[in-house]
Amino acid sequence: MKVTKERLAQLSTRPGVYLFRDDRNQVLYVGKAKVLRPRVRSYFQREADLSAKNRKLVKLIDDVETIVVGSESEALILEANLIKEHRPRFNILLRDDKKYPYIKVTVHEPFPRVFVTRRVVNDRSRYFGPYTSVGPMRQALELIKRLHTVRSCRYDLPKDAPERACLDYHIGRCKAPCVGLQSEAEYREMIDEILRILEGETEELRAEIEDRMQEASAALDFERAATMRDVLAGLDSLASQQRVHKAQGGNFDVVAIARDGDLGAGVVLKVRAGLLLGRESQRFGKIMEESDADVISSLVSRHYLSAGDVTMGDLPRQVLLSDDFEDRSLLEEILTDAAGRTVQVSVPLRGEKARLIELAQQNARQILEDRVTALAYASDRAEEALFRLQDELDLKVVPRLMVCFDISHIQGTEVVGSAVVFENGEPRRAMYRHMRVKGGWGNDDFRSMGEVVGRYFRRAVDDGKPIPDLAVIDGGKGQLSASVAALEALGLSDVAVIALAKKEEEVFMPGRRDPVRLDRRHRALHLLQRARDEAHRFAVRYNRKLRSKRTLRSDLGDIPGVGPKKQQVLLRRFGSLRGVKEATREEIARVPGFSEALASRILTYLGR
Repeated sequence: MKVTKERLAQLSTRPGVYLFRDDRNQVLYVGKAKVLRPRVRSYFQREADLSAKNRKLVKLIDDVETIVVGSESEALILEANLIKEHRPRFNILLRDDKKYPYIKVTVHEPFPRVFVTRRVVNDRSRYFGPYTSVGPMRQALELIKRLHTVRSCRYDLPKDAPERACLDYHIGRCKAPCVGLQSEAEYREMIDEILRILEGETEELRAEIEDRMQEASAALDFERAATMRDVLAGLDSLASQQRVHKAQGGNFDVVAIARDGDLGAGVVLKVRAGLLLGRESQRFGKIMEESDADVISSLVSRHYLSAGDVTMGDLPRQVLLSDDFEDRSLLEEILTDAAGRTVQVSVPLRGEKARLIELAQQNARQILEDRVTALAYASDRAEEALFRLQDELDLKVVPRLMVCFDISHIQGTEVVGSAVVFENGEPRRAMYRHMRVKGGWGNDDFRSMGEVVGRYFRRAVDDGKPIPDLAVIDGGKGQLSASVAALEALGLSDVAVIALAKKEEEVFMPGRRDPVRLDRRHRALHLLQRARDEAHRFAVRYNRKLRSKRTLRSDLGDIPGVGPKKQQVLLRRFGSLRGVKEATREEIARVPGFSEALASRILTYLGR
């Protein structure tokens, strides 16, 4: 139905929330009103008085639903919750900004880890950030970890130690405290130095990197010089993030926005006891026709009022806003009631608090700039894919050395297996291996996979080569179970094993009933797919090679006087069976070991 004058006349004159719905009962817009009837009726007055967005909205409205509440404060809270629940297309869209991370140092552990996280919890670790220039931050952190050989594994050392050192030890990225090759005191001294760097004491490290940059430039290695330049920018980012902003020792939340066309960003800086302790951010969409007051109203409503967040403690004494909005006094009333003390909400125009607003606006502009120009490129790097893979699959170590297996055959004949190796996210073709399956399992891919995996790892152990951090199996639960059994038989149960099924790209893991589904857009899944496809290609190529040789042997092997060695000589000289057929008698006779009589016999048998 369409909204009629009679329907509008029946609306309440009390405070409440209204929902506009389309002809499919989908919520188009959620709004609040001090008095419902005149507020809703204002949408259905003269079209010329409406904005372009509201004109489009009115054309789609089929029904209006109202919810009467006891006060404006209740209406404000209810509006925020309904917007979060329904995400109406005509409301300002807000999305939690998850891409700006912290650096976490697990100082409470005997052998602390240093890694990037997007979750800050009270677990006795130290957190640094958040960081807006994500790419340079990651480059700088990676260099720091390489220089100081911080472990990247997740073992609960020293009680949950592996039997052998991982690839990081062999390539010089870790001194293997997990197997007792580095003492706790030595490791702690290294962590203390990293903490000083993260706290902003980067001068000594800057000087070392600047020297490397100059050396690379002098050697005309401009690519490495550019990398060192980016690392310097990352160090500046690490240092600048730790500069605290003092504001008379007070407790504040500082709220500001930045906008660019239809996009926007907002931040809430948390200042406690005069120190800038953290920042939360939001991203906006579809705000071209919205005023600054509307945008900041949506930001504070989402931050403080949705899903009962106002009851969650840590409310400051003051909330400082970059722009005023109509319901500021209502927000102040709600926060005061939730805190059990006065919470002042104000728009400072001068002094130290105004400078805090400028700081928040700089943060918002940085977030928006990163978004608009797509500078957060670190997620596309192989290093990021490896760490994301570790996170998603809960692996003990970063899978720097990864092997992927596949089986190929034609109706159970010429059964072969392939093992392709990726190191730090890149293929290492010199380390590829293929093998013929000897078990005579025919179409039984499960047992064939178990044989191939067992033979590969037995050879690695016998030759004293590094054991891969992760084994990827092309297949499902059956192939996975056979591979796990093969590794357990070799005493390698600590090797991580997963299976990647082609149809739904699901990841099966030992001990888990349900598969893991990785984001199809992320490099972590792309890396697994790339390894799987490479293993498949390598296995199929070997299978075809064997079938081709079998065909050649059957054709040439029937010729009297042409044994296996002469067959190989012919194929090396002419390249293929077709090349032999196209050769002349004289060309074949000139091959060492062949006469004109044998050449004539060969061409006769081949139909020439």
